[in-house]
Amino acid sequence: MKLKDAVILITGANRGLGNALAQAALAAGARKVYAGARNPAAVTLAGVTPIKLDVNNPADIAAAAQAIPDLTILINNAGIFTGSTVGSPDAAAALRAELDTNLYGPMALSQAFAPTLARNGGGAIVNILSALSWFSMPAGGTYSVSKAAAWALTNGLRVELHAQRTQVLGAHMGYMDTDMTDGIDAPKSAPADIARAIMEALEAGHDEVLTDDTARQVKQGLAAPRGIYLGEPLAA
Repeated sequence: MKLKDAVILITGANRGLGNALAQAALAAGARKVYAGARNPAAVTLAGVTPIKLDVNNPADIAAAAQAIPDLTILINNAGIFTGSTVGSPDAAAALRAELDTNLYGPMALSQAFAPTLARNGGGAIVNILSALSWFSMPAGGTYSVSKAAAWALTNGLRVELHAQRTQVLGAHMGYMDTDMTDGIDAPKSAPADIARAIMEALEAGHDEVLTDDTARQVKQGLAAPRGIYLGEPLAA
């Protein structure tokens, strides 16, 4: 997928990885970059076009699809992390919130823009996933559920949109140095480095990108004799 002269929509583009993706898109020569945010005034990056877009709001999604008939790349970046375990009393509410943003939002946007991408030659959809799509940490089990579902969605979209020549790229990474991970004591990648890896994979025509060492180690661990997703064995 060529980035030069592309028309790109990035959700959750007012900060963190979304902002870094917008910067990377501009640097790659995109003709126009739309920065989606619930509050467009929060988008301060020069060179982008802010657009009101709450991924949980069907009216916002429909309006965006009307406003960008020349879209060639959709990047589903907006996401939330509640820090809830699957056994906590509020787990169901936390999971619903995470599914709304991390799964149903990208699904609705992909459905809304798939016909536009088809008319414009196929284009591409990028879904920002996580190494936590493949295994669960103690303090964030519901997030892993939502990202595992988003990974399955990504694979489903790739199969279903193959005939219209739409590239569907799933991007996996570990923790990034963003507001979402503030307070988590773990190694973190710079959003700019993750954004650069995603743009390179997109232009190379890849279907999946492991953007950092954490994602690569976790993916490798899936095929271990005791898969990483199984966690620690019970004591004998």
